[in-house]
Amino acid sequence: MVTDPIADSLIRIKNGYLSRKKTVELPRSKMVAALSGILTKEGYVENVKEEGFKLIVTLKYDKNTPVLSDVAKISKPGLRVYIGHDKIPTVLSGRGISIVSTPQGLMTGKEAKNKGIGGELICKVW
Repeated sequence: MVTDPIADSLIRIKNGYLSRKKTVELPRSKMVAALSGILTKEGYVENVKEEGFKLIVTLKYDKNTPVLSDVAKISKPGLRVYIGHDKIPTVLSGRGISIVSTPQGLMTGKEAKNKGIGGELICKVW
């Protein structure tokens, strides 16, 4: 039983890149699907396909170099981190993204700042 499906999914994607895989399988849930959608929209993965109770994530490479270099899980089950819209961090001077869980759903830090809403800081991706 996985206690933190977001952390599990992020690490599966990162490990897939490190082992140069073309695809990785993730357990399907609404939160993992939203996270995968953001990573696709921001260009960190190629695409996401649903197959039964799992998501198939196709990884993206730029001239055999992984597009995603690292992830940092910020909010954990034992320590939740909540921030206001004015405290949302910029990741690597704008070269990375932060992902925030807001009352309007999962979104990037930039979107949350533009909408003026804060929430739980889930992770940083670069």
